[in-house]
Amino acid sequence: MPPPPRGLRSRSPPSSSCSTSPRPGSGSPAVASPAPGLCCSEDAASDSGSDFEEALRGQGGKRPVWGARQRSQVAKRPRRRDAAPKEPPARKRPREPSDLFEVVKLGRSATESVVDDWLESYKKDRESGFLELFNFLVRSCGCRGEVTLGMLKGLQNSEIIQQLTESFDEDSAEYPLSLNTPAWRRFRVGFCELVAVLVHRTQHAVVYDEYLVDSLVALLTGMSDSQVRAFRHTSTLAAMKLMTGLVRVALSVSLQKDNSQRQYEAEQAKGPSRRALEKLEGLLEQRKEFQEKQEELENLMNAIFKGVFVHRYRDLVPEIRAICVEEMGQWMQHYSTSFLTDGYLKYVGWTLHDKQGEVRLKCLLALQGLYRSQEMAARMELFTSRFKERMVSMVLDKEPQVAVEAVRLLNLILQNMDDVLTDSDCEKVFPIVYASSRPLAAAAGEFLYNKLLAPTVCATGKAEEHHEGTRAFFQLLLVFFIESEYHEHAAYLVDSLWDCAAALLKDWQGLIGLLLEDPPAEGLGDRQEIGLIMILVASMRQATEGQPPVGRFSGKKVFSAWERKTQAEDRLRLTQHLIPLLPQLLAKFSADAEKVVCLLEAPRYFDLTLYSTGRLEKSSCCLEKEEVYRAAATLKRIAIFHSAHDLTPWSFFDPCIRLLHHTVDTGEIPKQVVISAMACSHFSLLWELAHLSDAATTASKEQLPSLKEKVTSFCSLCQNCLVDVDPDVQEQAFVLLTDLLLIFGPQLVQGGGRHVLQELVYRAEPSLQSELSGFLVDRVFSHSHAQDNEDEECQIEQLHQRRNLLAGFCKLVVCGVLELTAASDIFKHYSKFYNDYGDIIKETLNRVRQIDRTEWARTLLLSLQQLLTQLLLELGPAGVASAAFLEIRDLARRFSLLFGLHQLQNRPALVALHKDGIKFAFQEPASPGSKLGLVNLSFLELLSEFSPRLLRPDKALLLSYLKKTYQAHLSSRHREEPRWASLLVYQRSLSPPEDALPQLGSSAKRRPGSAAKRRRHLDESSEQGGDVSLTPGSRLQTPLLTSTTLRGKHHLTALLDSGSESEEFMESQPRLAAQQPREALHSHQEQRQEKDRGGLSRRLDRLRLMKAGEVVMEEPETEEEEEIIFGRGQGNGEGFLK
Repeated sequence: MPPPPRGLRSRSPPSSSCSTSPRPGSGSPAVASPAPGLCCSEDAASDSGSDFEEALRGQGGKRPVWGARQRSQVAKRPRRRDAAPKEPPARKRPREPSDLFEVVKLGRSATESVVDDWLESYKKDRESGFLELFNFLVRSCGCRGEVTLGMLKGLQNSEIIQQLTESFDEDSAEYPLSLNTPAWRRFRVGFCELVAVLVHRTQHAVVYDEYLVDSLVALLTGMSDSQVRAFRHTSTLAAMKLMTGLVRVALSVSLQKDNSQRQYEAEQAKGPSRRALEKLEGLLEQRKEFQEKQEELENLMNAIFKGVFVHRYRDLVPEIRAICVEEMGQWMQHYSTSFLTDGYLKYVGWTLHDKQGEVRLKCLLALQGLYRSQEMAARMELFTSRFKERMVSMVLDKEPQVAVEAVRLLNLILQNMDDVLTDSDCEKVFPIVYASSRPLAAAAGEFLYNKLLAPTVCATGKAEEHHEGTRAFFQLLLVFFIESEYHEHAAYLVDSLWDCAAALLKDWQGLIGLLLEDPPAEGLGDRQEIGLIMILVASMRQATEGQPPVGRFSGKKVFSAWERKTQAEDRLRLTQHLIPLLPQLLAKFSADAEKVVCLLEAPRYFDLTLYSTGRLEKSSCCLEKEEVYRAAATLKRIAIFHSAHDLTPWSFFDPCIRLLHHTVDTGEIPKQVVISAMACSHFSLLWELAHLSDAATTASKEQLPSLKEKVTSFCSLCQNCLVDVDPDVQEQAFVLLTDLLLIFGPQLVQGGGRHVLQELVYRAEPSLQSELSGFLVDRVFSHSHAQDNEDEECQIEQLHQRRNLLAGFCKLVVCGVLELTAASDIFKHYSKFYNDYGDIIKETLNRVRQIDRTEWARTLLLSLQQLLTQLLLELGPAGVASAAFLEIRDLARRFSLLFGLHQLQNRPALVALHKDGIKFAFQEPASPGSKLGLVNLSFLELLSEFSPRLLRPDKALLLSYLKKTYQAHLSSRHREEPRWASLLVYQRSLSPPEDALPQLGSSAKRRPGSAAKRRRHLDESSEQGGDVSLTPGSRLQTPLLTSTTLRGKHHLTALLDSGSESEEFMESQPRLAAQQPREALHSHQEQRQEKDRGGLSRRLDRLRLMKAGEVVMEEPETEEEEEIIFGRGQGNGEGFLK
């Protein structure tokens, strides 16, 4: 290398970015000779005699940097030797970590923010900003030199590049884009992203300033013509990415221009009286502006194409050629109007003959993007006819990946272009299904499927048509297999078709049915039967093992969890289908040794445990009843003794657990044995806990984890038994689970000196809680009514068992073992099953209310929400007018009575209940496009049952909250204010009796000072204890089922005027439970009911005087009074919860 000129000071390059030495002959052609009639040289750019458009002209002699431009060129800046002396090209100084190169290299900042910061500096001083971008490109090439502002002003691009060339290190041929380490691969991605974002951020203004992009194009054009590989490679990549960004901008401008043109034509078509001249002038000016922008962009793109692409697509370096072809495919896809022409397509066609597989691969990928669209493929008929032979021959390319993409390209042509590929073309692809490369064979299998097999498959969904389609598929596949003369390679054919036709190949039932047909199907001879059997066995192997045939994959394939699960399911299904059919196949083909040998390979892919399982099932059915009885009786005796005596030294727990495990896995053990084994295991755990409780302070570290593991294992087995087919086993598992959860619950450590047992506390998982609740609903609340022929004692016994199950579950809720929300499935049956379980549920409600009133109120609300949601799912919006909705409203009324007279204690819970209820009522449907509206709005009627329990200030606050919620929904969904009945009912229940109930959102004028008076009125009412009874003079038109009960001290004269309205209200109320005694179940209550008849008559008289919306319901003051009003349950529920 000659010494650098005076003033040029070199410095050592960064450790990871080096440059390459100058290489002559960079412009020599590097592609193979194209097809006859095509020319690759630059001198033949005119493409005379070809079927393409005329090539770009004006390239004779030394090519200009710019194309035909309508404005002054900026590629060659005038010298300013008088203004600025020549500056040294390079200086030694530490680089700032904040420059573009370091930021992109580190990759820690978002590209958008980096570009925005640079644009700010560029707008302040564009020469300094461009200089920073210039040095970024130089450093990206691995060059040690640096361009100064004086050099930028005083020297031309060619002179600057020449000085930078001299500063390269000849000892190394590496530069950032040539390095393949992870850091430099990330730098390449960041480099490309920076160019793309730069164009995107400047597309509206800066790109048209005739300085930035023009100077950048001139610089990249000069660098791409350098003999230094690093300069050519980096500048070509930057130029192609810049071109891609400009193409996107040009497409956007073109769309805006067309839109403006349509608007102008539409306005012009109007009559003279309706035509707006100012709008026409604006549209005309706008169209002219878009036209100028489009011409500016076309000039820039033309300069890049002629100055860079035309010379670099045939560069000596294959990476540079690949970049050019790849980006051209992007231009054609995004802006097909300008670039999807024969004048540009010919470059892609010529590149199909490139000597490097990398370039051919990029070319095929670019063509796939074009042929993927039928619209684009229709515009490429001339190109397809010209280069089809080359594309078909590339399926045998020496590079495997190139061959794969060539087959995929032909598959796209087959799908989107009719009658282009002839039978001879397809026959060159079909044999590739037997290739050793699996990706290539799979691509060929998809081509074969689309060409021959797919049109025969019926997709109507009918079973008969699907069966006929499967038969046709196997018949055509068999024809291809026989004619291909590769009779010993069925496994390779099945593996090739597996990715696209696995569902058909796994239709073993249809395939075996074809083999067992008698007489055989037409055309199914001896050779065809052997072929079908080979295909059957190969599909079985592929489905159960998933490994490609020998030679198609080196090493063992690692399967994901989903793939292993699919293989296990296919193996099970295959075994179930072929276990009864394989003997029939062997019997039919027993005389043909070749067929029998193939069929005998099938059991290798079976799940042979099904055979043993079948034998065990038969054996268990053959067990003598006496043996079952003896085993069950022995275990039952052991369980009874174990309940009263410590039998832990005999270690019954482990054998019983093994027996239960076998039951869960196979289901072979009789239920009598299973129930006794569960009881024996349960008592064993209790005795071990008793020993540890007595010696809690001296318990060893091994005993506690051992007992905890046993409890966990036993609870898991009981949870599995909850879904057993036998109801007795389910009930036993439920009872034992409720007992264990209660014993090993949080209260286990309560008491002095029991904190050591903290490790033994067992908490029920959500899945277990859900299964317990589901069992309870199915067993307790879903039992059928007793038949007439059933014994009364049997009915009473069954009811007693159900009450015990319910009481066990309620204990878990009261003691905090289960979450309170789990009780919602019980509370929602409070009214419907009041006669059977009312006492238990009421006691549970009272106990839970003492624990957490707010959560208790939310659980009541959840019960009502679940009932309403279920009603709407079953009946739709019409369910609100059904009798079931009235039952839900009656349940809400009963829930409201539970709040009692303790208004201050219940105040937070009631407010929370109302707010959550309002949110639920105005909840939007799950699907965004639903037209049902507010399906839960009727919930406000249920919520109105709780309004009388509110204090007057809380009513005012909730009414304001309701208004805000309503208006928020109204503003986002509706322009007019609808009048919803449920909303009005709830609004009236919250409104003060003296108000005239204006509509929500009304803007009626108020007198001055009315707000202050209203606040004073609310304060006085709050101080008086919250008496919110409605006066007769301000009665509201509330629904008939609104919860009201006459206060004992109110005057009744105003209510006597109601007349027939009161009687109609009483007829609409549900019948009192005390009026429907069940003789069989409640005979012991008859005397007490007769004794209380006088009190009942008085209270019935009071109930007949009720009128909806006038007074507030009080909680019955005594237990006896409530039982008379609502009817007696089965007894005192408190005893069940103790």
